[in-house]
Amino acid sequence: MAIPLVSNLVSGVKGGLTAALEGVSDIGGAVLGSVKDIVVSTLKETGEFVTQGIEVPASIVKGSIDGVVEVGTTVIATAKNIVGGTVEGFMTSGGKQDTAVTGAVSQVITSAAELGEDVGDVAVLAVEGAVDAVSNVGGDAIGATKEAVLAAVDAAKGIGDTALDAVTDSLKKSIDGAGEIIDSITS
Repeated sequence: MAIPLVSNLVSGVKGGLTAALEGVSDIGGAVLGSVKDIVVSTLKETGEFVTQGIEVPASIVKGSIDGVVEVGTTVIATAKNIVGGTVEGFMTSGGKQDTAVTGAVSQVITSAAELGEDVGDVAVLAVEGAVDAVSNVGGDAIGATKEAVLAAVDAAKGIGDTALDAVTDSLKKSIDGAGEIIDSITS
């Protein structure tokens, strides 16, 4: 499932994150806070974005990935923190949990596939990042797990059977409860 992106948001996030990460030695660690700060400030300036649905967190993730790739880092090294920062920032700005989780997780998996990264590993990191972020802002972690797993599986379906197998296998092995969630939608 390809999500339509908000191009000016993608460009703004990419530019902001690239600038924030220049000269930083621990890029992976800096990504979470930087993405969250960029999301909060961007959505504060343009409040209408928060009501536009999953396109907004997806666009934030796409811009973040473009930014980390530009500074020489991989999606696998930053996926958890990109998703976490996006979900935290979006929810802190008044966005809904399901919108944040679905948009962020779907886009990180789609982008990972486009860049030739291991979508199974990225799916696990994305689910972990989404659940951690939802927990940090006082949301429903159990609901976030289900939303994130479903978003990962849906994104993988849109990529192809190989991606779907990699994502479902990785999630079942690494995320508590993922097997039951996946089995419930495939039975």
